[in-house]
Amino acid sequence: MADQARSEKSSLTPEQIRAKRAEVQRNHAELAEGERRRLRDLHYMHCPKCGSALTEVQFRGVQVDKCFACGGVYLDDGELEQLTGKPGWFESMLRFFKG
Repeated sequence: MADQARSEKSSLTPEQIRAKRAEVQRNHAELAEGERRRLRDLHYMHCPKCGSALTEVQFRGVQVDKCFACGGVYLDDGELEQLTGKPGWFESMLRFFKG
């Protein structure tokens, strides 16, 4: 019940999402090149949940990032839209990633 309430409180409208994305992009652009490089090296292809290495796997013609340590699946910008345009994508994704 608490998870549902937290989810409802944290829901953002499309306009709020666009504003947040623009704010984060502005902040990132203001970082010095060395700091951007350091952050990229620190986080690139690491699982945001457990920190293990991510592996790119092909799923229905789309490269997605999979963490074999915790089972997480991560999509880059635009990949969800590529997958949802294909019939049966959700059922296929469940079978593929549940093992």
